[in-house]
Amino acid sequence: MKKKLVNSTRLNVILHLLAWAILILLPIYFVKRFQTGKDFIWFFYTNIAIYGLIFYINFFILVPRLFFRFKRYIYFISVAVLLVVCYLISDKSNRYIFSYFHNGKSLEIPPPELSDKTANETLHDPSRFPRVPIWDRHVVNYSSTAFFLIFFSLGLRILERHSKIEKAQKELEREKLNSELALLKNQISPHFFFNTLNNIYSLISINPADSQKAVIKLSKMMRYLLYETEHGNIKLSSEIEFMTNYIDLMKLRMSDKIALTVSFPSEYEDTEIPPLLFIPFIENAFKHGISFRENSFIDISMNCSKDTIIFRCVNSITKGSNGPETNTRGIGLGNVMKRLDLLFPGMHYLKISRTDNVYEVNLNLKI
Repeated sequence: MKKKLVNSTRLNVILHLLAWAILILLPIYFVKRFQTGKDFIWFFYTNIAIYGLIFYINFFILVPRLFFRFKRYIYFISVAVLLVVCYLISDKSNRYIFSYFHNGKSLEIPPPELSDKTANETLHDPSRFPRVPIWDRHVVNYSSTAFFLIFFSLGLRILERHSKIEKAQKELEREKLNSELALLKNQISPHFFFNTLNNIYSLISINPADSQKAVIKLSKMMRYLLYETEHGNIKLSSEIEFMTNYIDLMKLRMSDKIALTVSFPSEYEDTEIPPLLFIPFIENAFKHGISFRENSFIDISMNCSKDTIIFRCVNSITKGSNGPETNTRGIGLGNVMKRLDLLFPGMHYLKISRTDNVYEVNLNLKI
């Protein structure tokens, strides 16, 4: 997060420097292109410096220290004072530049169709061309430009603040989801590992070879939960292997009354995805969908194309069971839903439906 803020600050500095470079070089172009005098350059640079002062005082001082701290009345009074002071400075400097370069002459330009003599006589005839003092025109130009800069700098500051707040909120949400992911792993671990160890213990005396395979699968799952999921996204193949090992170990305590169907793709694009997106649905299916007294079923399938993953998990709801989680209160499904909203905004479709006897989950991911 700090690195992103530093990069954003550097970009803002570069943009400001680029804008000032353009403003500084602009008069040089006008001098060469339109044969303007030195008075134009001095007028331009003086006014640009004053307008820059208005922009940056409002942007860096008044808005963050007054406007954002809800001292609105003080802010508007301060803006008014700033504009008046800068106008007096601007007016004084413009009068000085005008007096220096023109010795008090008017800046009015005669019409081009008039000869020099006629233009000079006509220009000084107040009945034909009533002259508007330069300071009156300056009030209008200054006011329009200054108010534009005030509102522009205020808008930029608000957008910048909103962007920082939004980034901070997303980062906090990511950290929260990471902590919930840790809780999710801990939720999967305790009852599953204890039951699996008990099943392996019972299997040792009956089938030592299968018990050894079960221990290897359990160790792979522990390694996956403890290490591989700590580094952000993981390979789809690793996630499928984890789900396969989980299902194989859950089979150790299944009876013949349970119909289990599993279909994972054999060929697919081994892309990277966030870890543990599908396992909460499978865990819920085994937790609420199997019975040792009556017939029950679990149907798990996944289809993968180049840019899409389609996951489906359907299970029966046994008598005496409250059924799988159907809202976001549980840490398992709630975590998955929030992670999907954050990591796949507008790129996923999750539908959870339930009847009296069947619970179905359909998840489509656009990668």
